[in-house]
Amino acid sequence: MLPTENRLRRREDFATAVRRGRRAGRPLLVVHLRNAPPQVEGGGNPHAPGESAPLARAGFVVSKAVGGAVVRNLVKRRLRHLMRDRMSRLPAGSLVVVRALPGAGEAGHDELAQDLDAALQRLLGGAPR
Repeated sequence: MLPTENRLRRREDFATAVRRGRRAGRPLLVVHLRNAPPQVEGGGNPHAPGESAPLARAGFVVSKAVGGAVVRNLVKRRLRHLMRDRMSRLPAGSLVVVRALPGAGEAGHDELAQDLDAALQRLLGGAPR
């Protein structure tokens, strides 16, 4: 399970990631990534002794188009599990929103993992367009 401190919860955070972030689409999902702003609010140095760097956080959007409640919750659980193992690849303070597309309900764990890896690799600069 994805730790609580790595989860997006506020509507504003979701909106920021979707509106101001970069997007990579795949057949089963769309991933939005918003890197942390270069300057921390309040002018503090996040790398100063006693202060830790902000954690990357992820949120998930699974609409009714994916399926019924049981299917949507299954997809969310799979995506949270997959993101837990990939959080270390994300820049500190970044926001990620993973939006499941209708085909995600019928997809298996491996198919979701493959699409998530491809989207993250594209967003993190590992693959050309």
